Amino acid sequence: MLFPCRLDEQISSESPVRLINQVVDQLDITPVMETYEGGGTTSYHPRMMLKVLFYGYMNNIYSCRKIEKAMQENIHYMWLSAQQYPDFRTINNFRSQRLKDTINSLFTQVVLLLVEMGYISLKEVYIDGTKIEAKANRYTFVWRKSVEKNKAKLEAKIKDILSQVEEGIYSDNQETDEVPVPINSEELKERITAINRENRSKGS
Repeated sequence: MLFPCRLDEQISSESPVRLINQVVDQLDITPVMETYEGGGTTSYHPRMMLKVLFYGYMNNIYSCRKIEKAMQENIHYMWLSAQQYPDFRTINNFRSQRLKDTINSLFTQVVLLLVEMGYISLKEVYIDGTKIEAKANRYTFVWRKSVEKNKAKLEAKIKDILSQVEEGIYSDNQETDEVPVPINSEELKERITAINRENRSKGS
């Protein structure tokens, strides 16, 4: 290809990730910005971090380590972050320090808005006694436990999600970093050669 593809070209105009992007772009995040001394920020803009977190939450990803991994592997997260790659500690610090007093209310308001406007569906469907997630429209986000379109139940569900977020933070803090094993190309080549030799001998 003469020119590389833009990530934007790989994401449908009707993708839910665009919905989250548009909503967070219009949110008043003054309380978050005020947590930065002198109005300054880190190299990662708070609005971008909010987009990634909210999109993760609405797709059952509550662990900062898993969000970090998604940002490196999932095109939707890459697009939301403009291909910036904060590590899990940065995400965790932002969530637990900058958003400590605001993230719950912001997330609740965003979800209620999307449900009330009909952009996402949280209906329950049962088939042969097994609950499955209903995909009623293009903006459905899949959660482990669905609820009816009832504000009280919806708020209870959001509270449950936020408790899982807290569990994700705790789990992240308990885990120790594992140093990846470097690839030994020569050893790998020798072992694959041995596998190929063994398979050839079986076929002869």
